[in-house]
Amino acid sequence: MRRYIRALALCTVFAVFSGLYVYSKLFYADVSLGGNGPKRVFIPPRVPGGRRGAADKTGHQNPRWYNRYIMRQSEAAGGGSSVRSRPEPPMHLAVVACGERLQETLTMIKSAVLFSIKHLQLHIFAEDQLHAGFVEALESWPGFIRSRFNYTVYSISFPSDNAAEWKKLFKPCASQRLFLPLILKDVDSAVYVDSDILFLQPVDRLWAFLSRFNSSQLAAMAPEHEEPRIAWYSRFARHPFYGRTGINSGVMLMNMTRMRSVYFKNDMTAVGLRWEELLMPLLQKYKLNITWGDQDLLNIIFHHNPECLLEFPCQWNYRPDHCIYGSNCASAEEDGINILHGNRGVYHDHKQPAFRAVYDAIRKYPFGADPVPSLLGPLEEALLRTTNTYCGKSHELLTRRLARSLGNIHVARTGVDRDTVDSQRRRPRPGRSA
Repeated sequence: MRRYIRALALCTVFAVFSGLYVYSKLFYADVSLGGNGPKRVFIPPRVPGGRRGAADKTGHQNPRWYNRYIMRQSEAAGGGSSVRSRPEPPMHLAVVACGERLQETLTMIKSAVLFSIKHLQLHIFAEDQLHAGFVEALESWPGFIRSRFNYTVYSISFPSDNAAEWKKLFKPCASQRLFLPLILKDVDSAVYVDSDILFLQPVDRLWAFLSRFNSSQLAAMAPEHEEPRIAWYSRFARHPFYGRTGINSGVMLMNMTRMRSVYFKNDMTAVGLRWEELLMPLLQKYKLNITWGDQDLLNIIFHHNPECLLEFPCQWNYRPDHCIYGSNCASAEEDGINILHGNRGVYHDHKQPAFRAVYDAIRKYPFGADPVPSLLGPLEEALLRTTNTYCGKSHELLTRRLARSLGNIHVARTGVDRDTVDSQRRRPRPGRSA
């Protein structure tokens, strides 16, 4: 009898601990990076019908108009109107946030989710003290928006042997992007963006560049500058860099399967090195000669491997440098700006009020409200007050593609045709000259 009781007790204890283990797996996953051991990754649970928070009570709560927007944009993108037998795989979007970057990163995510057509899988790498803020904010978004994306919040993770050196390179946590192919081992491709990025077009348009990769290309970035005479790299760099003006890594499209498998040419060994073998020796050789940290390392890598990079136009990474010395982004002049990059903190000071106006308009927009009068109208009025600055003189470039994106949502929401929307935008408002 005693043996039976002991056996029963042991089975009960085993069952309890097994249940706890399985339950914990629903909340956490383990990621290992080099010798740094496992890193806990918080995956917030989804509770059907659960309370989303106060933000749920703001804006339009009927998702049907948003569904119409998704369907129409899918058809316009070539998806057709037929129902697919299986859902398309999501687009993967990665970002790194440290320090005071919580609100800025949330605004970037908001711009991505607002226009995107396909489902998004967000990979948010953040300092541990920011995790709760991300979860609380994202779970408070309206259900019809929240259903458009999933997300995982990761701890910052570097190889243990050199973690301190990587973390302090350029800015805290900035070099985390170099290790994404090694952390996200099950992800084929991803878009990495800095936290100070704003999407003015659907992420889908950027994602489509993957289909333009030839057999050797594994990443896509925009040039650091268009004009070598005023470009930083061509004037000041003390290390090799890509092309005539270098590349900017604030927006980086990656085929990470290829990045993990390719052997990269370099100036340190006679044989090619894989991604995980290349990074630390490169830092050790050039750390006294680089200014912009991980971006400089990427420039060195693609200097020696130019066939691996697809260069997309500057309208996909438009920064203050493209307008503070006069307009010098030809693709934006021709077709408008698709992605705005507010580097050097311009969203939070008064040095570039045109950039800050776009950021504030998206940040303040309440999900579900009609975006033409609620976002585009106030933004255009604010931009008219910035025409005394060089970037403000190019304010029409800031709204050209954004107006199309918001107009598409407005059409789906109201049923008004595009021509009517465009004519309403051109109509002078009170207090505004025709």
